[in-house]
Amino acid sequence: MTTLVKTFAAAALIAISTFAMAAEGPGSKSAKATVNLSTADFALEHYVAVTTEGQSAGVEQLFSEDFNQKIQSANAQSHSREAVVKSLKKQKGERLNCVVSTDIIEESADYMVAKVTMKFENFTKTDLVTLVHEGNIWKVSKSINSYK
Repeated sequence: MTTLVKTFAAAALIAISTFAMAAEGPGSKSAKATVNLSTADFALEHYVAVTTEGQSAGVEQLFSEDFNQKIQSANAQSHSREAVVKSLKKQKGERLNCVVSTDIIEESADYMVAKVTMKFENFTKTDLVTLVHEGNIWKVSKSINSYK
């Protein structure tokens, strides 16, 4: 009798957890995920994770509404917030094969400029990142990339 009760209890738990997961829908956890951007260091750390480790949680909240990205090269390019967010979402889960270092160039109570260096096998990408304090969180407002 106790075996029968345990079997029904296990079946009920499996059914309830299956229905709970189905109600959430696919991908809803990452869509709802928020990231701690309460300090400039947390925001910079998350920016590096998003750009080099393929993390996609909190991508929209990371960038300010007026964010833009400039790529310094023979064919200088400029990208809007929407284009960068879309591109980073496509890179979800992709890790770049590089060594990353960060240096704080300037910092104040509501502003930070950091240099993110990504050393690949055949080239180096340098990203000057500007972060600003908006409301209660820090956001990336500008990114300027160069390659060597």
